[in-house]
Amino acid sequence: MTLQLFLLAAAGLFAIGLYGALSQQSIVMLMMGLELMLNGVILATAAFWYFLTPGGSGGQVLIVVIITAMAVEMAAGFAVVTAIYRSRQVDMTDGASDLRG
Repeated sequence: MTLQLFLLAAAGLFAIGLYGALSQQSIVMLMMGLELMLNGVILATAAFWYFLTPGGSGGQVLIVVIITAMAVEMAAGFAVVTAIYRSRQVDMTDGASDLRG
């Protein structure tokens, strides 16, 4: 496999995630789209690391940081969604728009 194929797959993941994040009304589906976008970024980062500097460890560190940030973001996001649903029985973005300060 070549770098171009990995980048094409990463761009596909990112595009599908962007479409999912922009077109869905459900908060959980929106978060799934964001997750796909971050997976595309991880794939592109890993491909660049593997093909450009295979001996260095900087790419591995960056990938671990991105995955950790992704896990924290999803945990915090699901906690917020659970709190909103328990208090207002709302699971759509339009219904939660009145929460703005």
